Amino acid sequence: MSTQTHVTDASLLGLSSVLVGSLPATLLTTAAPDRYTVEAVFTRRPAPDEVAEIIGEATQHGLSRAGYPRVTLSVADRRLVIHDTTLEELRDGLADALSSRLSEISTHLRRAQEATATALQGVADREAERAAAVAALAESVTFTAHPHDGDNPETADQAPSDDAQGSSWDSEGGHERTPRREEPIVP
Repeated sequence: MSTQTHVTDASLLGLSSVLVGSLPATLLTTAAPDRYTVEAVFTRRPAPDEVAEIIGEATQHGLSRAGYPRVTLSVADRRLVIHDTTLEELRDGLADALSSRLSEISTHLRRAQEATATALQGVADREAERAAAVAALAESVTFTAHPHDGDNPETADQAPSDDAQGSSWDSEGGHERTPRREEPIVP
């Protein structure tokens, strides 16, 4: 019996081998237990979302539908702990069911992550476009002094005095004009 599997996609979570040292010492003797715990080594460390799916209800229901209602799973570091099983049961189909479920979990989570990344990239692209449009609009604003009717063209480039500028703004609306105080403010 081979305890090795081949994982075609390095990002998919799989199982590589049975951890022989975790098996009961009495296997293949008259004192061997009917059912026991088998530890299998993951091909990589499972992500927290993967662990949640592995030990979740959907996986347990899937195992029951596949004919393994007594089998339960837990995760310990880089090991899948398969409770209440046998090596024969694993060899005769449970290993395939577990491999399929791990592949399904990895594929589902990877697609969800890709969809989220695509959505976030779309938001970032739209924000970059918006920022570029704001910058282009701001660049299109020009401040150019124009001579007033009747002004001398030779003095048109000179800035008006504060009083003259203030008087020209009186009729532009906005806040009501506040009279200027001529006396100094004393605290």
